[in-house]
Amino acid sequence: MTDSTTPRPVVLDVWCELQCPDCDRALTDVRALRARYGDRLEVRLRHFPLEKHRHAYAAAQAAEEAADQGSGWPYVEAVLAGTRELTQRGEPFLLEVARELGLDAEEFDTALIDGRHLLAVDADQAEGKAIGVTGTPTYVIDGERLDGGKSQEGLRERIESIADRLLAD
Repeated sequence: MTDSTTPRPVVLDVWCELQCPDCDRALTDVRALRARYGDRLEVRLRHFPLEKHRHAYAAAQAAEEAADQGSGWPYVEAVLAGTRELTQRGEPFLLEVARELGLDAEEFDTALIDGRHLLAVDADQAEGKAIGVTGTPTYVIDGERLDGGKSQEGLRERIESIADRLLAD
C-alpha cells in the first residue's frame, strides 16, 4: 500500500541501443540524474536496437534477461562500456558480462535462443517509432521527446528543468 502523501516518481524513458557509443556517453547524464533525484525519478530503459548494429537486438534481449535476474542497469552499463567489444565479439561478450556480474549465463544463453524477451524488445521499438524516435539516445519526460543522438549538450539541464517543475507540482 502506497502512502498517499508520497509523490509518484517522475518517469524518464531512455530509448537506448546497447551497441551505440552515444548511449555509453549518455550514461554520465543518467548517473547524474539518478544521483540528484534518487527515487523521485524513475529511469526506464527502453530498447531501440538499430539495424546498422548487428548485435544490438541480442543485447536488448540480454538486458531484459539481466533485469529478470535483478541486475538490469548494472548489466546495461557494463555492456555499454564495451560497445567496441560487443561489435567485435557479439553474443559471447554478452554472456561474459553476465558471468562477470554473477548472473546465470546459461539462462542468458537459453533466453537468447528461445526468444523469451523478443516481445518486450519489439514493443519498445514499436512504441519508439510511434512517438518519433529515430536514433539513440532519446529521452522522453512528461511527453516531451529530447533527441540526444547528435549531441548530449544541454539535455541533462532540460531534463532537470522538466523534472523540477513536475516534482514541484
